Formats: sequence, C-alpha cells, structure tokens
Amino acid sequence: MEDTGQRVVPARPHHKLTDDGRRMREVLSYSRRGSRFTPRQAEAWAAHHERYVIPDTVVDREGFAFEEWFGRSAPLIVEIGSGVGEATAVLAAARPEANVLAFEVWRPGVADTLWRLEEAGAHNVRLCGVDAVWSLEHLLGPASITELWTFFPDPWRKARHHKRRLISAEFAELATSRLVPGGVWRLATDWADYAEQMREVLDAAPGLSGGEVPRWEERPVTKFERKGLALDRTITDFRYERVAPSSPSIASSSST
Repeated sequence: MEDTGQRVVPARPHHKLTDDGRRMREVLSYSRRGSRFTPRQAEAWAAHHERYVIPDTVVDREGFAFEEWFGRSAPLIVEIGSGVGEATAVLAAARPEANVLAFEVWRPGVADTLWRLEEAGAHNVRLCGVDAVWSLEHLLGPASITELWTFFPDPWRKARHHKRRLISAEFAELATSRLVPGGVWRLATDWADYAEQMREVLDAAPGLSGGEVPRWEERPVTKFERKGLALDRTITDFRYERVAPSSPSIASSSST
C-alpha cells in the first residue's frame, strides 16, 4: 500500500484503524446490549424508523450532513444516550424550532423512542446509532450545537471501568468546541462518585462556566430516574455554558 502520509479513515464510524489499516481495540463509553424487539417495538420500528432513524451506513457517504436528514436548517440540540426516549420526546416536542439529534446504540430503546415521538408529535427528532463521540469529532463541526444533553450516562460502577465513562477531560474539550458561544451543556447522574467526577472535569474545562444546579424542571422524571430514587440515590444536575471568547482589547492611544 502506498504511504500517502494521511491518516486512514475508519471503515466504520465506531471502528478505529491504525495508519496501516489495522483494527484498534477501543475503550467505549457504552456497551451494545441485545437487539431483540418486543411486538410493540417491532411495530413501532416498522411504522416509523424511515422517518426518524438515520441509517448507520449513510454517514460514510461523501458530503454527509445531518441537516439534510432534518430537511431544514435550524438550531441543533444533541442528546447522547437517549435510552427509550422518555425525556427526548417531551423536551423535543417543547422545542419545535430546533433540530434534535439523539444518539442511542441500543436498538430496542430506539424502537421504544419511535412511538413516543409519534405520540408527542416530536417530528423534529432524528436518531443515530453511530458512536456519539466519533460523530462529534468527525460529523459535527466547531460551534455547531446550541445545546447538549447527557442524562444518566453509564456510570461504569467498578473502579477499573471508570476509564470508560463518557465525561472525561478529552471529551469535555471536544464537546466544548462543538457548542456555540453561549451554548448550554446539561447533565444528570444518580451516582455520587460520577457526579463528583463530572464536577471536577467540567469545572476545570477551559471555555466552560457553570456547575451543579437544582433539578431541571423541564426534564421529565423517567422510569430510570424513579428507579434510582427508589434506591435512595441522589440525583445531581449540572448546567454548563460555553463562554464566548473575549475580544482582544484595543489599546487606546493619544496623539502628541
């Protein structure tokens, strides 16, 4: 193979390759669970996936742009880990002026989301099963997101798995670069040590300002959150904002 001096583009978005084309083992912030549908999920998928779901394969096409799948240009909200769509449908329906891009790799969860979107009339949502971190890096440009939601990301409870947590200094840098100046990043977790990690990482992240806030009232209480509360876990919400870069100061001068 001729060495062109350029990095090899992954054959699939969640497959990383070395410069000579070999597959790399990745540390991901999620695991792909089972894909079997219940009858209701199968019905929802058959009826609605063509409207809402972006096929994984299309992101490989030259010139791919998420905007084309919404059919319009609008402020973009990104949710990472939409689960079964309980929060997604409610929040998106309240924001018809925005395009809402929800990343979720669990197909039964996507299927559940589909009927919720239909019931809520949240036709401004598109779902994508491609790795969200890769997508932010390669498919979404700088200052392209007005709001980012990461509600209850996998806490990877065992200490040896903490390296798989989504919220890290590296991801914070990437996410901040994708937010518009003044763009908002909302997070929530029901794991105390993950909340502390989020606080430490995001408080230290250049370009972000914010911290822990009272529970976001607009976010519906989901089945997942109720389960955490039933186990006496504390729900912690965070809100951070990308600080607009300061304008260079203009030195005043006086003529003599």
